[in-house]
Amino acid sequence: MGVTLFALGGTISVSGGAADERLTGADIAAAVPGLGGLGVPLDVRDVRAVPSGSLTFADVLDVVQAASRAVADGADGIVVTQGTDTLEEAAFLVDLLWRHDAPFVLTGAMRQPAMAGADGPANVLAAVRVAVAPAARGLGALVAFNDEVHAARWTAKSHSTSTAAFVSPNAGPVGHVVEGRVRILARPERRALLPLDTDRTRLAATRVALHCATLDDDGTTHTSLADTHQGLVVAGFGVGHVPAHLAPVLGDLAARMPVVLTSRTGGGSVLSHTYRAPGSETDLLGRGLIDGGMLDPYKARVLLRLLCASGAERTRVAAAFVQHG
Repeated sequence: MGVTLFALGGTISVSGGAADERLTGADIAAAVPGLGGLGVPLDVRDVRAVPSGSLTFADVLDVVQAASRAVADGADGIVVTQGTDTLEEAAFLVDLLWRHDAPFVLTGAMRQPAMAGADGPANVLAAVRVAVAPAARGLGALVAFNDEVHAARWTAKSHSTSTAAFVSPNAGPVGHVVEGRVRILARPERRALLPLDTDRTRLAATRVALHCATLDDDGTTHTSLADTHQGLVVAGFGVGHVPAHLAPVLGDLAARMPVVLTSRTGGGSVLSHTYRAPGSETDLLGRGLIDGGMLDPYKARVLLRLLCASGAERTRVAAAFVQHG
């Protein structure tokens, strides 16, 4: 019973002392006013005390496996504290793998514990409340921040410093924590899950690039990409456009490996047949690129890397993006 809290690193763990000194999970929990009063048993475990920019897919998979064991042993829910830099990607990775009804809630902080107005304690308190809330069961991975609850599939970090940095551009939060009560307002459909037993050696060897289209993009970085990578995500302009001269380059790559088309805008979907000029979404999809739907480039890369690491061929990759995009 209770909640298992896995503490990684990040702003929430910065002690304010020596550069490499980090707060433990017990330190973080002890600094949360009202946490003991919830009456929720807390099993705190320290995992990887590193900035989230240094986390790997393997690190996240390790946490998911440990969390699965905790739930099997009776935990009602899971809370993970980590840095916010890659929290949106880690949350989506978890969501693709999490097989339990028990909520898996990720949180962190935008302000260090020693700063005025530090937000970590409030976020941890909200995350624990969400982790044991019956209404949050079956929702997969969630992000609890600023008393809002976001589905991992939709959430994104939208600001470099604001305590309200996490938003869900295409859907809004699925719930809120109000006067200590978790109120879930929407229940997004759960999508097909990916295998948790991905071969770690193969995963480490799987490389998926992300290219953001820019004004006057010459595309020269793509020349030998298929020799070094197993997949590519393209963050196109607007609804999925690139400079016209880049279209045949991407088409050639799509003949050799999966290339997924997304939008760099941070909101909305790529289209499939509205524009027809060279470099348009119709042109690119006709050249074999895969429609990324409403997934942003960062989440598309997470999904594509897992698929490529599992040996998925183009047909299976395209089907997975139909489900998740």
